[in-house]
Order: sequence, then structure tokens, then C-alpha cells
Amino acid sequence: MLDAVKSLARTETARQFLRFGLIGTGGFVVDTSVLYFVMGVVGLDHYSGRAASWFVAATFTWAMNRRFTFADTRPPFRQWIAFLAANAFGGAVNYAVYATLVTFVDAVAQTPVLGVAAGSIAGLFFNFTASKLVVFRRTRPSAI
Repeated sequence: MLDAVKSLARTETARQFLRFGLIGTGGFVVDTSVLYFVMGVVGLDHYSGRAASWFVAATFTWAMNRRFTFADTRPPFRQWIAFLAANAFGGAVNYAVYATLVTFVDAVAQTPVLGVAAGSIAGLFFNFTASKLVVFRRTRPSAI
């Protein structure tokens, strides 16, 4: 019986990780789109532009994960704040990788999407774990 419960938990976690990754891919598109917009239209630099784009992408991924990956009964605003706080370390890793690459690799400075991708991958596993264990503590069974 215990093995069956462990197997079910692993399966549900795998499904959640897959959904989290797919939503993260959407977040990557949002992050990159906002970055290019705020750099090209608003005039922000690589660094402040990325801070703004990360915030928008984090809000997008929170909303999508709340709907499709995890369930929680907390009010949305409190959960959004908890999501941003729990993912702050992963966001810092994400930003540090991006900023380092933009600063020291000319190809990334010329094509910032490469830095966004590298930073997103760097923060993925930490953010999933923080989201699952801290932000969205209760899960609902679902099929993918």
C-alpha cells in the first residue's frame, strides 16, 4: 500500500513538473517579449528591462500554475505575493545568470533572449520545488 502511495505521488509530481515546465515555456515567451518591448519601446537597459520582464513573467506563470498545475484555497493576492517571495531565490539565480551573460558575452548582449533562456533554465528546479512545497501546498489530482 505504501509503495502504491509513493508511486502515485511520484506520478502526480511528474505531471506537475511537466505542466510547470510547459507554463514556464510560456513564461519564457512573456519574459522575452516584455524585455524586448521595454528595451526597444520604453528605452530601458538590459538590466532594468529584465527586472521588469521577470516580474511580468512571474505574474503570468503564477496565474497559469494556479489554474493548471496546483490548487490552493488562499486568496489570489496573498498567493501571488507568496509565489513571488518563494520564487525570489530562483529569480535571483535567473537574473544573475542573465546579467552575467549580457555583461560578459557579446553575443548575448546582442541577442538577450539567449540570456533569458539560460537564466530561466537555471531557476527552473528551484522554482518548481518552492512553488510545490511553499506556495501551492495542497494539490489536486489531475490528468495531463
